Amino acid sequence: MAVQTSTQNFDVLSSVNEPLVNRYASRRKSVFAETYDPEADDDDDGARAIFPKTDEQRARLCDSVKNILLFRSLDKEQMNEVLDAMFEKKVKAKDYIIKQGDDGDNFYVIESGIYKAYVGEDQKHIHTYDNSGSFGELALLYNMPRAATIQAETDGQLWAMDRQTFRRILLKSAFRKRKMYEALLDAVPMLKTLQSYERMNLADALIPKTFAKGERIIKQGDAADGMYFIEEGKVSIRIQQDAGEVEISNLEKGQYFGELALVTHRPRAASAYAVDNVKVAFLQTDCFERLLGKVLDVMLRGMKHYRYVDQSVWKMILEACREENSQVR
Repeated sequence: MAVQTSTQNFDVLSSVNEPLVNRYASRRKSVFAETYDPEADDDDDGARAIFPKTDEQRARLCDSVKNILLFRSLDKEQMNEVLDAMFEKKVKAKDYIIKQGDDGDNFYVIESGIYKAYVGEDQKHIHTYDNSGSFGELALLYNMPRAATIQAETDGQLWAMDRQTFRRILLKSAFRKRKMYEALLDAVPMLKTLQSYERMNLADALIPKTFAKGERIIKQGDAADGMYFIEEGKVSIRIQQDAGEVEISNLEKGQYFGELALVTHRPRAASAYAVDNVKVAFLQTDCFERLLGKVLDVMLRGMKHYRYVDQSVWKMILEACREENSQVR
């Protein structure tokens, strides 16, 4: 079976498949006709897959999934649903976890063990998982056959999630996140110049974060890692002076902060604190540079109203504005 290289590598380097028990005895002929429409699914109280776990098992699972990018945008409730739905699977050396061309039934996260990925009729080795990682999500998300074979090189431990639970949690989460953030971004004046698809891309890149009342969100003098859009609550912007911190601005829903350090490539010029419980949408530095270049001049012009920006920084901002405009043109 011919497999496109770009697809096979991505599927293998981040995906997972079904449990080994009764793998062939109970397989469906095809799952490609199955669909899931997150917009039509408004049932939050339906039956959910829950596999009881000891505290020790749950702690091990939390450690295994903490760096899985697929889960980074899930809120606490959704993450708990993921943990509830995953079941433990022990494998032996030489066991096949998935086979190229099969339907995808499960998503896997590696807790321990070494696994090798092979593609093509000649079973060319293309990747080795060494006690970490995940695989199998593309076949589940996009109703495509497995693009590679995964075989256990050693005994190991996997955590698996069934296809329907995976699709419901991940796709519904992505859908809700996009709708929520599109509404938020529509309320940000500087983003009005973005096309609809550009706002959707921006919405998909945002990461939800929460801060308790009084908690510091960013610290003056720190290196910048991104900017923030306020979803709920109020944020106090303060600068350090000889007599202590002084509040210079108070921001609320629909406003943003943290962009100055990204534009100037300098440390944070002010600190930000949660006035009450605050929810923000966080945009990482690399996404900022990739997605907001088109509105950077609007953002830069708005910075001239920042009272904590000194003349030397303002000159840098103006130069950055001119440079960005020339690059866009």
